[in-house]
Amino acid sequence: MSAWETIIGLEVHCELKTATKLFCGCPNMFGDEPNTNCCPVCLGLPGSLPVLNKGAVELAIRIGLALNCTVAPSTFHRKNYFYPDMPKDYQISQYDQPLNAGGWIDLPEGSRVGITRAHMEEDTGKSTHLGGTGRIHGADSSLIDYNRSGVPLVEIVSEPDMRSGVQARAYVAELRAILVAVGATDGRMEEGSMRVDANVSVRKPGDPFGTRCEIKNLNSLRSLQRAIEYEAARQIDLIEAGERVVQETRHFDEQTGRTGTMRSKEEATDYRYFPEPDLVPLNPSRAWIDEIRSNLAPLPKARREHLLAAVGEVTPALVDLVATVVDRDLDTLVSAAINAGAPAQLAIARAANELDADGVLPSPASFAGTCQLEASGRLSATQAKQVLAALLDEPHGDPAAIADRLGFVAMDDGALDTVLDAAIADHPSEWQRYCDGDDKLAQFFVGKVMAATKGKANGKAVIAAIAARRP
Repeated sequence: MSAWETIIGLEVHCELKTATKLFCGCPNMFGDEPNTNCCPVCLGLPGSLPVLNKGAVELAIRIGLALNCTVAPSTFHRKNYFYPDMPKDYQISQYDQPLNAGGWIDLPEGSRVGITRAHMEEDTGKSTHLGGTGRIHGADSSLIDYNRSGVPLVEIVSEPDMRSGVQARAYVAELRAILVAVGATDGRMEEGSMRVDANVSVRKPGDPFGTRCEIKNLNSLRSLQRAIEYEAARQIDLIEAGERVVQETRHFDEQTGRTGTMRSKEEATDYRYFPEPDLVPLNPSRAWIDEIRSNLAPLPKARREHLLAAVGEVTPALVDLVATVVDRDLDTLVSAAINAGAPAQLAIARAANELDADGVLPSPASFAGTCQLEASGRLSATQAKQVLAALLDEPHGDPAAIADRLGFVAMDDGALDTVLDAAIADHPSEWQRYCDGDDKLAQFFVGKVMAATKGKANGKAVIAAIAARRP
């Protein structure tokens, strides 16, 4: 495949986190009983009229500003098609005048992906196909839930700037982090809050773009990468066999890891777009846009840079930990703990590995105190983790008092020497190999000491004691 170049553009559909739907007052709520959040407007019944949700427009503008787009006057159109998931047989969307256009995202690895547009539209209902493979072809019957019909969406269309499944995965991960940071969506791909369509083609470097195929409704980062890699290989095999790639819409099968034909690819003319007659043009004022811009939350890139600035030496592993902290929205807690005196790298590591923003979190003071006890040697790493676990039940608890209650007493040097002597005596051949230069065996003895002390020994002190014994 090195002689070929993969061209990737993504369309990401993001459900907005509003209380009600885009054009009516029905609840925007995931997981309710099917067909309970419906009304004449979202069912398209005769005589019903849409009323635009101002809160959804604000969230859409937040997205545009966060993606460096130009926010401009826009109009809604009717996108006509016949399918059971839209009972009125058309979808209200934006066509040639989107709300947001011409932006970009800078990825953590340094590349930039252009954003063509980020336009508003309503979501469709959800079809469930029973029997067969679960796809509409071969199903015994189908069920429709219109709760999702009319939920506000922003569709974010990228430029074809990505060249691998790995880069596409990084783009969606960064985009998701941005959307969650500005409060536009919860980003739960497993619930359909974000869905990705991937446009994939291949070419020889320097040639014009090849024929593209669209892979619909990818709902995880892993599936996105797998689908792109399979589809690129499939197209290369076709071309090298003297066949041609047919432009079409395809489905990715999670079980087989393959894409399959769904239908021929539609073009804009197939949808017979025309302006929505029941909605006036959308023209947000400059003052409102500036107000929204001034209230934007810090974006993930700035938050990562802020945390890394608090650390001395930056390693790739630390960069990954910082990304995890920011993705879980834990950086405010970590920054507060650092300001309270916690060692930066330790606070970042403990937050990334031991805390979950979806649950109860310790207070900054309690979190900082636990990190300080570990850094001083008063607590071992294992003990510090147990104290943090206890703080989830009492977030404002005193870490030192909890450590005393759990029986965590710092091991003095004499006791540590005794345990280490016993470990060396029990494993003379391993000790001799360590003394002869096999550095990896230091961790072997650390493990033996930790096991003998039930995790009470301080890891740094153990390593120092082992190194001091070496001839």
